[in-house]
Amino acid sequence: MATSKKHYSPKAPGNEFAAFVCEASATESLVPILAERGWSLESVSMGGIENAIRSLGASPSPQFLVVDLSDSIDPKGDMNALAEVCEPGTSVIAIGTLNDVSFYRELIDAGVIDYFIKPVSPNDIRAAIEQAEHLTAAPQEAAPMTEAVSHRSVAVIGSRGGSGSSLIASTLAWITAHRMGKSTALLDLDIHFGTSALVFDLEPARGLVDALDNPGRVDSLFVERAVIKESENLAILSAEASVSEPIHADPAAMTHLIEELRAKYQVLVMDLPRYVAAQHPFVISEATDVIIVTDLSLAAARDTIRLLNFVKEIAPSAKVYVAVNGLGQNGPVEVDQKDFEASIERKIDWLIPFDPKSVVASAKQAKFIAQAAPGSKIIAKLREAAETIVGAPEEVKSESVWSRLLGKGQK
Repeated sequence: MATSKKHYSPKAPGNEFAAFVCEASATESLVPILAERGWSLESVSMGGIENAIRSLGASPSPQFLVVDLSDSIDPKGDMNALAEVCEPGTSVIAIGTLNDVSFYRELIDAGVIDYFIKPVSPNDIRAAIEQAEHLTAAPQEAAPMTEAVSHRSVAVIGSRGGSGSSLIASTLAWITAHRMGKSTALLDLDIHFGTSALVFDLEPARGLVDALDNPGRVDSLFVERAVIKESENLAILSAEASVSEPIHADPAAMTHLIEELRAKYQVLVMDLPRYVAAQHPFVISEATDVIIVTDLSLAAARDTIRLLNFVKEIAPSAKVYVAVNGLGQNGPVEVDQKDFEASIERKIDWLIPFDPKSVVASAKQAKFIAQAAPGSKIIAKLREAAETIVGAPEEVKSESVWSRLLGKGQK
C-alpha cells in the first residue's frame, strides 16, 4: 500500500481490481462500477479486511483495492497489517462504519485514497477510483501539497447583524488575491443566506453543501471542482441552500474542509456568522487571525467584549483585530470611540469610513466595490488591513493583451 499520495505508480494490467466486503449490500454498490470497467464480479469477495490480508499475502496485489473494515475489532492494526502485504502502487479505498475524523486523517496520511462511511454509493467508489487514476497519471500535481506554505486563515465576524462583515471579508479576499498576489480562498459559512458569490456576480454551486454532507469525499481534487473561480488567484466556496433545506454541518466535515483549503491556498478568508462561531468554535481555533467587525453602539460594545473573550479562550494564539465599519453612516454615534475602546479594553485597529460615492459607483456599474472604486477610502483602509495580516504584497504581473483576448482572469 502506498505510504504517501505522491508515490503512486501504475501496475501491470491483468490484475486491476479486488474488493473484500462484509455484506451483500456493499457488493451491490460495486456492481455498476464493475459493469462500467469490465471487471468481473468474481473480483469481489466476502470476509472484509481479514480476508484481504490473508488473500493478498499469498497473491499479487491489484491496482485498485476496496476493503471493508466493518467487522474489524482493530481497524488501525488491520490496516497496518494490510500495508505489510500490499505491493507498492496499490490504490486502497476503505469503507466501514467507524465515524471518526482522527481515524480518517490517519488513513489519508498513510496513503489511502479515501475512506467512506457506509452505506456507500457507486458514485463514492467511482470518484475515488478516478482520483487514484489522476494521482497515478500525474504524480507531480500532488507534490506541491507537501511543501511548506506560509498560510494565513482569517476569520471575519460581525459583532452585530448588518455590521458589514461579509463585504469586508469579500473585499479582503479580493485585495489579497488581486493586489497582493496570494492564492486566496473565500469561504462563506452562511449556508442559506451567504452573499460572497453574489457580490462578485457569480452563481453559487452545491460544492459547499456536498462537502458538509460527504466529508469522506473532500480532498484537493474535490476542492478544485467545488470552488467558483473569480480569477486565477481567487476561489470562492459559497452556497445558497434552500431555506426549507436544513443543513446540520458535521464538525468533522467542516474541520476537514478547512484543512484542505488551508493546504491548497496561501490565504483563507472565512466569512463567519456569529451563530456558526458559537455552534462550531473549532473554526475559530483554526484561525491565525480574527477580525471582529462592529459599529459604535452600546449593544455592539457588549457583543464585541463577548467575542473578544470567546476568541481568547478558543484561539489564544490568534491575532485579533477590531474594525469599526461604516463610520459616519448613521450620523452621530451612540458611543464615542474613546468610550468604546474603554469598554472593550483595547484600541480599535481600523476605522473604515462610510463612503456613499463608492457604494453608488459600485451599484451603477454592477461591479464589486474594489473594482468600481479602487481608489476609495474604504479600499485604502482594507488594503492597510490586508497588509497588516498577510504582509507586503508580492509582485503581481500585469495582464497581457493575449490574456485579455483569451479571456483569462475574467469571471
